[in-house]
Amino acid sequence: MLTLGLLRHAKSNWEVEGVLDFERDLAPRGLEAAPRMGAEIARAGFSPDLVLCSSAVRARMTYGLAAPFIVPPPRDVQFEDRLYMAGARQLLDRIHDIPNSVRSVLLVGHNPGFHELNIALIGACAPEAERATKSKFPTCAFALYTFDTDKWADVAPRKGRVIHFATPRRLSEAL
Repeated sequence: MLTLGLLRHAKSNWEVEGVLDFERDLAPRGLEAAPRMGAEIARAGFSPDLVLCSSAVRARMTYGLAAPFIVPPPRDVQFEDRLYMAGARQLLDRIHDIPNSVRSVLLVGHNPGFHELNIALIGACAPEAERATKSKFPTCAFALYTFDTDKWADVAPRKGRVIHFATPRRLSEAL
């Protein structure tokens, strides 16, 4: 069985003019949400072997703020330009390239690709989880899937089982 987590970057800062999209950092709301989602990832019992993170500043910052909560830490963290604004097909291609010795992976990246991939992967989950995950994949959302396979190349649309889904708003409502 393989486990895949998707973590969308936290709310980015649009206040500074003239900053390239790739270089945008996090807004105050994002700076607060990312560590809370890191704690939620830990509560879900997810500790990935590998993290593949977009090299965009806001994605790197999101992972950096969430990472201290992930115990034990991943064996490998890779920052990749190709994850920046990748579509669902490119993300799935990257997933297929993961070595089969890796059993669990966290992807950190961007919409619209994450929302599209999330919808594509859902194969089995409770109806309320399906509604929540398909409706929107907001900033700093986290989705966790399992796949009944030992090969990343077999990860395919409608083959994922959603075992956890969280958003900053849902975490706030639970307080």
